[in-house]
Amino acid sequence: MLAVKLWRRTYKTLVQRQLNAACPTSSLSATRQQPLHCTSASRAPEHDLKDSKEFDSSLLQYLVCPLSRKSLRYEESTNELMNDELGIAYPIVDGIPNMIPQDARMIQKDQKPENTEQTT
Repeated sequence: MLAVKLWRRTYKTLVQRQLNAACPTSSLSATRQQPLHCTSASRAPEHDLKDSKEFDSSLLQYLVCPLSRKSLRYEESTNELMNDELGIAYPIVDGIPNMIPQDARMIQKDQKPENTEQTT
């Protein structure tokens, strides 16, 4: 539970920094404090967002898989953070990693399962 709270706080801080960088004027400060509401008509398709901003790979030293607590690797061809141990790929949308396990994609491992049956 503590890890979820810490992750939410970190994620909120990262999003807030990007909002502050995108809208540096003080006239928008009151708007930033209120929650943003989007309708499906105003949102761009998700596949456009995935490629619109490049992921900062220096964040990899701070990011870990929320399920296994292991380090992740960045896969540039799919724009995802990969956990090879569990076979999970976390999408990166608009340069922000989506680390919610329910939104992750299962990947197939290249290795074939070993035959563990013993013959006598």
